[in-house]
Amino acid sequence: MREISIYIDGSCEENRNVTANTLAGWGFCVVIGDTGLGKGQGEITTERNGVVVTDSSIEGFIGAEVGSNNTAELSAMFHGLRWLLAQGGEESAVIRGDSTYALNVGSRIWKAKANRQLALTVQKLWDEVSQLRQLSQEHVRAHRGHRWNERADHLAFRAMSGEDALPLQFWKPGMR
Repeated sequence: MREISIYIDGSCEENRNVTANTLAGWGFCVVIGDTGLGKGQGEITTERNGVVVTDSSIEGFIGAEVGSNNTAELSAMFHGLRWLLAQGGEESAVIRGDSTYALNVGSRIWKAKANRQLALTVQKLWDEVSQLRQLSQEHVRAHRGHRWNERADHLAFRAMSGEDALPLQFWKPGMR
């Protein structure tokens, strides 16, 4: 069995003085056969993206009170974990992202001082997935040409912007 890599990222319109109306988006891509080096090994099998929902009365609300880079990163982690849970299976999985905050809060290494409701939602899902398969997280450096991290960034940015993601065959790392 090969390890599943899930690359997550978030994007925010303006990360100062954020409110519930600040635009933010999340994205993740699932890669099978990845080495983690960012040179494009492996194959994307699934991609998802969306906007950060800050209104508790709207479907898709998972606890984000504001649209920010951190809530977008945590939202991407949530959706990647939810995908893993829905897929079932026993393959080990690694969540890779460029946000140390999201990776460490989501996996309970750090305690959340902000975004507590969203953090708790992600942490509970992390615990649930960890019961079914070996789960780890790994930090990758942002905007350094890492192919799959750049793809997750593209997905998040496009969701935040209200635009469709470019098909993989027409996209190149660095294109937002």
